[in-house]
Amino acid sequence: MRVLVVEDDRVIADQIAKSLTHEGFSVDVAYDGQTALKAAAKDAYGLVVLDLMLPKVDGFEVCAQIRQRRLNVPILMLTARDAVDDRIRGLDAGADDYLAKPFDVRELLARIRALLRRDKVVKTGIISIGDLEVDSNAHKVTRGGKEVVLTPREYSLLEALARNCGRTLTREMILDGVWNNEEATENTVNFHVTSLRKKLDADHDVKLIHTVHGFGYVLKPPAEG
Repeated sequence: MRVLVVEDDRVIADQIAKSLTHEGFSVDVAYDGQTALKAAAKDAYGLVVLDLMLPKVDGFEVCAQIRQRRLNVPILMLTARDAVDDRIRGLDAGADDYLAKPFDVRELLARIRALLRRDKVVKTGIISIGDLEVDSNAHKVTRGGKEVVLTPREYSLLEALARNCGRTLTREMILDGVWNNEEATENTVNFHVTSLRKKLDADHDVKLIHTVHGFGYVLKPPAEG
């Protein structure tokens, strides 16, 4: 899983990155809010560790913009120990949890594990987009009340698009998230998207899966289609 660490104190950022890497995570580090927003828009992260006091764009705004983009990535916010108002404001901005500085790395890792467990539970529910329903628990898909029979790979592709509804996924992001470093090419992605469209969109006037030419694919709600 990829984690984005946003922290302008390079000593703390390095400590967090090393600890997470040791636990098997793939870690990217951003030292200011502007860089963090660019990274979050470009890559699909499974978790964000976000400091509040950042140069260029502060942590509150980074968090708020991530949520405005409808990204459901868990966010662990780092705050000053006595900054109760900041914690409340951070949670209101969309953070899932907070950890006060200074902190023990063991507690940081424990908070991250708890967030990921919570996120996994949340993601086992039903994703509803217009007349499309994706049941992550049963791996069942319906559109307009009728079941759509998909291959396992088609289902994984659809779930990735649905979880990022409204957000364009590059072919590289799809390969990383759906094929999980298995041998595959961009042509493989194109083939499976075409196959998925035939099953999901062909018999409907409103198309849900759209191509962003030169970039990737996006699943849009009917109102945005």
